[in-house]
Amino acid sequence: MDIRIAILGCGYWGPNLIRNFYEQEFTKVVCVCDVAQERLLPVRKRYPDIEVSCDPMAVLRRADIDAVVIATPIFTHFALAKAALENQKHILVEKPLAPSVEEAKQLVDLAAKYKRTLMVDHTFVYTGAVMKIHQLISEGSLGDIYYYDSVRANLGLLQRDVNVVWDLATHDLSIIDYIFSKSPVAVSATAGSHVGKTEEVAYITVFFEDNRIAHLHVNWLSPVKIRKTLIGGSLKMLVYDDVEPSEKIRVYDKGVDMVREEHERSLRVSYRSGDIWTPKLKEHEALSEVANEFLSAILEARPALTDGISGLRVVKLLEAAARSIKMRGQEIKI
Repeated sequence: MDIRIAILGCGYWGPNLIRNFYEQEFTKVVCVCDVAQERLLPVRKRYPDIEVSCDPMAVLRRADIDAVVIATPIFTHFALAKAALENQKHILVEKPLAPSVEEAKQLVDLAAKYKRTLMVDHTFVYTGAVMKIHQLISEGSLGDIYYYDSVRANLGLLQRDVNVVWDLATHDLSIIDYIFSKSPVAVSATAGSHVGKTEEVAYITVFFEDNRIAHLHVNWLSPVKIRKTLIGGSLKMLVYDDVEPSEKIRVYDKGVDMVREEHERSLRVSYRSGDIWTPKLKEHEALSEVANEFLSAILEARPALTDGISGLRVVKLLEAAARSIKMRGQEIKI
């Protein structure tokens, strides 16, 4: 029996979701909805068998729809997701889950109450590169993790309803939530707005319970596109460059050791330099994996990899960063 899907929102990301769900097995995209009728014209042309609508609440009340994908602006997420759950729908919500911790908690509670799947589209978690990083860290190949240091920059896309932290930093925070087993304990952040009312450049530091640290630089005002992450461990170090077309991950057998001098009490710094390894990555479209995970979670009645609880953890970090920015970088406890 096919899972019958409705997709709300076909602006920037919506068309990608429509295509990927349309191509999935055991699924039928019944309806696409957008309040702007002109956005529905390409859908009518490319998918003549899909219904279109400009009334999201009417779509959510339909008894013939099992699940809803929400790809609308963040300020609409809570109301639409809440209505979907109250109408007994499984939901996949575009990142971030909600604009506040309180609203994210309500959605998690509603999903549990109605026994429905709640999943967040943290797309980068489903890339071959991030899956490989998770594997390498989990099996101990990098040793004890020291730091996560990333730059995510490009020219735009400037958002009117959220700042660069809620837009771009969500990606790295969801990656960190997936690859690290330790919990963050505090956040510090600074940011600046230069061409609009929302911050376009931000620096975020996340502190963890085991002394590891994560630093994120997110930027809408960069002349070049950069998506590069350094992860340092006690055994090996890793560079993840998402802009690189083929060798996105390189693992370096490099590090620093403290060696006790013979017959002395002092320690000497020893630098280690070995081979560079490029692991083979799974080749797939990440958004196809997102769609498959959502459908599998529904059919198997299990939590999705990026479920509502993981989405809530990310929103907690985003909200803490927002508070820290207002306080000029003051550390906010999680």
